[in-house]
Amino acid sequence: MSQTLSVATLLAVPLAPLVGALGAGILGTKFGGNALGRRMCHSLTIFGVLLSFLLSASVLKSVALDGARFNETLYTWMVVGGLKMEVGFLIDGLSAMMMCVVTFVSLAVHIYTIGYMEEDEGYNRFFSYISLFTFSMLMLVMSNNMLQLFFGWEAVGLVSYLLIGFWFNKPSAIFANMKAFLVNRVGDFGFILGIGLIAAYAGTLNYGEAFAKSGELSKLLLPGTDWMLVTVICICLFVGAMGKSAQFPLHVWLPDSMEGPTPISALIHAATMVTAGIFMVARTSPFFELSDTALNLVLVIGGITALFMGFLGIIQNDIKRVVAYSTLSQLGYMTVALGASAYSVAVFHLMTHAFFKALLFLAAGSVIMGVHHNQDIRWMGGLKKYMPVTWMTALLGSLALIGTPFFSGFYSKDEIIMAVHASSLPAAGFAYFAVMAGVFITAFYSFRMYFLVFHGKERFDQNPDAHHGHGHDHQHAPSKPHESPWVVTLPLVMLAVPSVVIGYMTIGPMLFGDFFKDAIFVNAEYHRAMAALSAEFHGPVQLALHGFMAAPFWLALGGVATAYYMYMVNPALPAAIKKGIMPIFTLLDKKYYMDWFNENVLAAGARGLGIVLWKAGDQTLIDGACVNGSWRLVGWFSGMVRKVQTGYLYDYALTMALGVFVLMTYFVWLK
Repeated sequence: MSQTLSVATLLAVPLAPLVGALGAGILGTKFGGNALGRRMCHSLTIFGVLLSFLLSASVLKSVALDGARFNETLYTWMVVGGLKMEVGFLIDGLSAMMMCVVTFVSLAVHIYTIGYMEEDEGYNRFFSYISLFTFSMLMLVMSNNMLQLFFGWEAVGLVSYLLIGFWFNKPSAIFANMKAFLVNRVGDFGFILGIGLIAAYAGTLNYGEAFAKSGELSKLLLPGTDWMLVTVICICLFVGAMGKSAQFPLHVWLPDSMEGPTPISALIHAATMVTAGIFMVARTSPFFELSDTALNLVLVIGGITALFMGFLGIIQNDIKRVVAYSTLSQLGYMTVALGASAYSVAVFHLMTHAFFKALLFLAAGSVIMGVHHNQDIRWMGGLKKYMPVTWMTALLGSLALIGTPFFSGFYSKDEIIMAVHASSLPAAGFAYFAVMAGVFITAFYSFRMYFLVFHGKERFDQNPDAHHGHGHDHQHAPSKPHESPWVVTLPLVMLAVPSVVIGYMTIGPMLFGDFFKDAIFVNAEYHRAMAALSAEFHGPVQLALHGFMAAPFWLALGGVATAYYMYMVNPALPAAIKKGIMPIFTLLDKKYYMDWFNENVLAAGARGLGIVLWKAGDQTLIDGACVNGSWRLVGWFSGMVRKVQTGYLYDYALTMALGVFVLMTYFVWLK
């Protein structure tokens, strides 16, 4: 096998979903006269994504087994001075792994959508959007330069906006997609500043060329300050990651984005788009390694997100929102790993999390379908006997999420905790506490949801809102729950397999082999976390067996046992605790008042500033003083001059005589 990859194969990976998206979006909708029917649209888009996945898998095989690499520019868009703006691909271990994760999860979601969106009139439009999303995400992860990365970054943001607001007649969906769009603009502002600084000081947007100059950049200060330039670049880039990967305080858009259909939650908010920020920081590791200040910030933000977003998951009753807060918390774990310079561990958790979290979202969607579009876990219970496939896959996903030894989530989560423990940065102490406490919290809210949905007494006939379902299915509300059709359960099984085995299979080469050797850079002299992990790793079996004796396992077990006691054995206890800690419950229920602060302080402040600028600046200064003031001044002056110009001869004669008299007086006085 050759060491190079063919350009045609690489181009086909992102273009296949794009062709499907254009076909379904133009010919399958009113825009193109509905030329393609439903079956044709879903077949076209699924074939595109399947082809993309098979090609990605072959690329991954070449990269992993034969050491193949690719880093070339395919098209030069324009050259400004010495700055080239290009489209090109960089294929190494990091991008090949991301390509497979994106296309595999996308394939599962495409198949699932056939069943989930069956009754929706926007069926073809939906398939077009999710295929377009897959194209955008592939362009992001395959790019070899900052410009293309930014194109993919903005494109996934745009498609996410379209998908969250897919049901555009629903006011809450419109509010949610606008919120996601605006919060991401805040992050993207930081991101583009970081890219701009790299372009200005490195003179290139190409990854390889920019990283080659990182040593020079590390000696520079930001003009006019005593800040290290590389620190400012890293913090700006990380602000972009905070927006896209929903880190505190830019996390507020993600729970609201559950207003979109469930397949979106799985594709965007579990597996792909929210991990773009994690991918980007790992990709720019040569810069981050030069700034301990930036790494400390990453640790603190990740720790806050991992811990405090987990607390919010405990009190949620909407099945999708529990999983959404779980996603926020797990993104915090990935961010903490980045801060500890364990970039490969962060990306490893990104991969394992993509499978089990997409599985949990799709299982939640299957439950929602089974109980006729009710999303409140208080009105479920006992679904195990009605929905055996959904129950089994959801259990496997939950066990992976809480880090049960031998499951994929265990390997990545355990390594993150060990990496933070081994880090010597000042912020590592707080981050270690946050991720350890997060283990108990994750296990508690995951199994609270699991027990309330699948075990205990059946409560779906007591739901007061049963007759106000999601718009498509409420005529069946009083009937029994039912297992979902095969197009829904097949993707659950597809995702359940890697959720169990992928961590065991890949931990060796990904973390301790040379899979990421030229994609991720770690300064081993200063940041010793990876060396410490490597010294303690003696194979996946030994790691898992040791895991049964380690603190995280017992914390997780404690979380599961607590949830079982509180919701199965003594169900009156949660209400009693809630009554006793009402102020804390209110704080969590209001999501730490972040939304209130954003709407009433930031948004109202911006609006107030706008009104001041409009009234004082625009109306008073520009319109009043400059525009109206200037014509009034000219009018007044011309009015004065007009009084002198009477047109009578004797007036002019008198003026001349007075003028002569004044001149004579002046010259006499001078003598």
